[in-house]
Amino acid sequence: MGNQLAPVPPFMPHLQALHVVVVGLDAAGKTSLLYRLKFQEFVKSAPTKGFNMEKIRVPLGGSRAITFQVWDVGGQEKLRPLWKSYMRRTDGVVFVVDSSEAERLEEARVELHKIVRSSENQGVPMLVLANKQDVVQALSVAEVEKFLGLPELCASTSNHIQGCSAVSGQGLQQGLEKLYEMILKRKKALRTSKKKR
Repeated sequence: MGNQLAPVPPFMPHLQALHVVVVGLDAAGKTSLLYRLKFQEFVKSAPTKGFNMEKIRVPLGGSRAITFQVWDVGGQEKLRPLWKSYMRRTDGVVFVVDSSEAERLEEARVELHKIVRSSENQGVPMLVLANKQDVVQALSVAEVEKFLGLPELCASTSNHIQGCSAVSGQGLQQGLEKLYEMILKRKKALRTSKKKR
């Protein structure tokens, strides 16, 4: 099931829940992923006309778990300008892509690069979920990574791409564990840089 994470470092004892925003084009499967994580089963959902918010507990091994406060924001074109409002002071961003719709990957690439290049999001860890890997015509994770231009993203933004399926739940645990690791690393670096001042 992936590598086990280290215990929560002592510099984060007050941590209640990590604030995470889930965005991506409409019909990428954002809400289905959210409810798969929340209820441990596939829930078919209607298009999100605003946002959904859920607290998700992700097991880290043994009896330990981390809580993510997840904001799932609608992906219709008219809602995309609102994404930045939800991203203020977020700990991490999850960008969901439909791996089975190659014709929309250029549009997804443009939106992803806008998010990363925004000054408010500099350094915020980014998890890209290549959803619908269970669909026959889905592109591989490497192909999605290439189409999205992930290697071209800003060097100050740590990112990881993970193949997944909202239907089966495959890949979600590993993706969130990696996001957690990136968030911890960033918080530790920010804390260290404050001490040096």
